[in-house]
Amino acid sequence: MIPSLKQSEIWLVTGSQGLYGDETLRQVADNAQKVALALDQSPRIPCRVVWKPVVKTADEITAVVAEANQAGRCVGLVFWMHTFSPAKMWIAGLAALQKPYLHLHTQFNRELPWGTIDMDFMNLNQAAHGDREFGFACTRLRQSRKVVVGHWQDEEVQERLGAWMRAACGLAETRRLKVARFATTCATWR
Repeated sequence: MIPSLKQSEIWLVTGSQGLYGDETLRQVADNAQKVALALDQSPRIPCRVVWKPVVKTADEITAVVAEANQAGRCVGLVFWMHTFSPAKMWIAGLAALQKPYLHLHTQFNRELPWGTIDMDFMNLNQAAHGDREFGFACTRLRQSRKVVVGHWQDEEVQERLGAWMRAACGLAETRRLKVARFATTCATWR
């Protein structure tokens, strides 16, 4: 029996680093939870979207990848980089990953407050540098992945995420699928 798509999970994993401090990292985790919940509730998203705690070290990345590799319901991961998530720390985890992944190149806020923007806002909300560095590292590692660029609340972005999720579910099903082939023999030989 083929499971429904809503039984399959896509994990949202956010990358950052410890230098931002506990207060900023708590806000990053809160923002990531809001993104995961909104995507999970979107009619354009066919699978469950599960938030995972923010990863800040190579060991944390490797641990969440190992967990995903073993989780039967997890069919893929969405990686979102918060500001500067050093790409070098992702190398071992990406090398060990056995499931497809998507790089969501987005930021939490849709609009930038140009009149009041400061480094605190940038450190909390911007993903540009971390996303570019992560994308470069994935390319250098020759990693197959899907990249979706745009704001996570946009319908088109959610449609593209949903299409990738359906493909990830299909790939997971082919890995579980058991096929038997029966053929009849021809009675007439010449």
